[in-house]
Amino acid sequence: MTFDIEINGRARVVSVERAAAGRYRVTVDGTPHLIDAERVGSFGLSLLMDGGVSRDVQIAPGGAPGEMLVRLDGRTAAALIDGRRTGRASADGGTHARGEQAVVAPMPGRIVRLLVSRGDDVAARQGVVVVEAMKMENELRSPKAGRVKDVAVTAGASVEAGRVLIVIE
Repeated sequence: MTFDIEINGRARVVSVERAAAGRYRVTVDGTPHLIDAERVGSFGLSLLMDGGVSRDVQIAPGGAPGEMLVRLDGRTAAALIDGRRTGRASADGGTHARGEQAVVAPMPGRIVRLLVSRGDDVAARQGVVVVEAMKMENELRSPKAGRVKDVAVTAGASVEAGRVLIVIE
């Protein structure tokens, strides 16, 4: 399976194929790697890469379609998966998204701050809510330009993964 992945504006082509149980052949921009992978909890992966390097990675759904939050070495980054195929990785920054779009909790956590209120106009990729998860604060962004239709949470509330937090129309 091949993916187009964009992290911090840098695009990569990543191909993943199973080599054996728990072992994968991962090719990043044409460079192959053998990786042993084991799931740890709902969002975690323990990876043993060629050369004996071990990494623990947390991967959870982001606040927009095709977006994943990736936590590695104490840092969290948003990764856009197959952005060119879905049309999201464009110069307009996602302003072409149609219909209502929900901003959802990427993992269980606590609402730290609401950055918008019902009826507010928002720009594409504007921060709308801050969620604390795994001792990290993550600012979730609007998937499109529009108006806030609903704010379904309050500051201090605990939320489960996948819960709708804010709806943009």
